[in-house]
Amino acid sequence: MAEFTLRLRRYDPESGEAAYWEEHTVELEPHRSVLEGILQARATTDGSIGIRCSCRAAICGSCGVRINGRPGLACHTHLDKAQRGAKDGVIEVEPMGNMPIIKDLIVDMDAVHWKKIQRVTPWLQPKQPVPEREYVVAHESMVDVTQSLACIQCGACVSDCLSMEVDPDFIGPAALAKAYRLVGDPRDAATRARLEDLASDPHGIYDCTHCFKCIDACPKGVAPMSQIMRLRRRAGSDFHIEDPNNGERHERAFVSLVRQYGLLNEAELLPRSYGGDSALAKFKPSAAKELASSLPVIAKALLRRKVTPTTALKPHKLPKQDLDAIERIYDKVEGRDERFELNLYISGRDEDLT
Repeated sequence: MAEFTLRLRRYDPESGEAAYWEEHTVELEPHRSVLEGILQARATTDGSIGIRCSCRAAICGSCGVRINGRPGLACHTHLDKAQRGAKDGVIEVEPMGNMPIIKDLIVDMDAVHWKKIQRVTPWLQPKQPVPEREYVVAHESMVDVTQSLACIQCGACVSDCLSMEVDPDFIGPAALAKAYRLVGDPRDAATRARLEDLASDPHGIYDCTHCFKCIDACPKGVAPMSQIMRLRRRAGSDFHIEDPNNGERHERAFVSLVRQYGLLNEAELLPRSYGGDSALAKFKPSAAKELASSLPVIAKALLRRKVTPTTALKPHKLPKQDLDAIERIYDKVEGRDERFELNLYISGRDEDLT
């Protein structure tokens, strides 16, 4: 047995009081979980501590919290490991972010997480005609969606999503990972409609900022951001959907600029995103309109010297040997017969995809 100190974030909206920290000391074996520590504190010192859990009830994932500032499952985090990761040896436990707090460590997942899941129509819309017995699906097709299927709906990725902090209307990593599970299923008849919907929504697949926080947060290796990128590739490369948010053209502009300069030329990014890859792109009406609306941002960038007139007119370019090496990478990727997908359930290891 060892002694551990838990610093719990307490909050009861009905009390009208502000949230506060409260410490509890528990005695448990080091390999026991943070959840067991919280339950012991509730059983022995304060029965009003609020924590949601469904352990041994076949509903894994309901005890999601933030431990030492990082999202995770309280039942899956050992006390000794959590103590080593604490600043002063005191294990801090607080509710997940981006969701309203019901009480203490319990958040309202219906208000955010499950609402977002419903947004992506989380059920198959079967193709017609319906077969007499069952749909026969290739093994490879089902393995392709296995990573998305691993989601236990714990909400850890939602808790740490930076895009949702900035834009609460963003559909979110969990819901979009669920969307790929359906888009990737050959039995679904609404693949194009789903992709058009998610690409056209200003809070859809192009609202993700690639911060990787959801990948770090996920306890099951679902890699929600990777599923969002796969939705983008399906929408842009496979179905050629040009969305009103300009997301697909924006990504294409990134690719063309890196190919041409070896790095990102920010002065050309916006006109290429809205006007195309030609030299006269910035003079197209769509690009000119966007450039005019972006003048305040451009002015700030100039004042802070993030962009200078010299670099805008004559952007930096990598040496020819480096550009040749980059071109070889493009040729290798574009020369493949089939696109490699980042699905660790298929590849087994990251290295297998390089």
